[in-house]
Amino acid sequence: MDIRELRYFAAVYRERNLTAAARTCFVSQPSISTAITNLEAELGTTLFIRHKKGVAPTASAEQFHTVARRIIDEADAARKLFRKPSTKTSVTLGLMRTLDVPRTIALLKPLTARSDIALRLVGSDERADARIISKSMLREEEHFVPLWSERYVAALPASHPLTLKEKLRAADLADVPMIDRCHCEQSAFFGRAAQRRQSAAIAQSEDWAMALVAAGVGVAIIPEGVAKGVSDVAIRPIEVKIKREVGLAYRASVPLADALKDFVGKLQRGRAKPRNQSSRRRNQQ
Repeated sequence: MDIRELRYFAAVYRERNLTAAARTCFVSQPSISTAITNLEAELGTTLFIRHKKGVAPTASAEQFHTVARRIIDEADAARKLFRKPSTKTSVTLGLMRTLDVPRTIALLKPLTARSDIALRLVGSDERADARIISKSMLREEEHFVPLWSERYVAALPASHPLTLKEKLRAADLADVPMIDRCHCEQSAFFGRAAQRRQSAAIAQSEDWAMALVAAGVGVAIIPEGVAKGVSDVAIRPIEVKIKREVGLAYRASVPLADALKDFVGKLQRGRAKPRNQSSRRRNQQ
């Protein structure tokens, strides 16, 4: 096995989806699949079980992930140990406050891994070289590189009566105590859609909103990525068909630093490969 295969394995383990893992690694999906197949053959065990929505790690994958993560981190540390100091390019990146942690980590690592970049993070409304935002926040003078799209869902306390329903309508949330999120990019829409909305609390962060849901304070409408993997919280789809498209925005009138050009190019190639592969599969059918 080599370090590249371990990185691909770690991405699949994190994303639980081969296509998403390929996108975060800026490679094609077959490259990810081949790496996983090679690792499984070398280790003599199955690492992931495929299903309709992606993959699920086996007990072997859970055990191997700890080892793989340690090897990856040590290899990165060794690589940095003997790097000569270089002139660093200052890059300021604006982040909207409603990003989920796993995707934020995956986005920032390609930049933090470079020794020639001095990365500074600011809020999405502050002056920056580029911004990671929802498309609804895009300014007229900005280009937009889409990264992912996700729906909004209802996050409920695990014992809430509405968890008995598979899907929630707007009427189901009438008179239900709700947790408002300070930085919701769709607050105007959800405010209009609400019927007899009861505000039980206003959360300053996504983590705080989910903590209040888990504590039984109320229900929150939240991006699906933020809601995943939180204990004592149940997730239900809602009938409001609104999604957010998240991407990287940058001003068309200002030349990008070389480091950001490379970053944007990788993002665009990562998005293009899965679509091209889908087109080839359709043509072959």
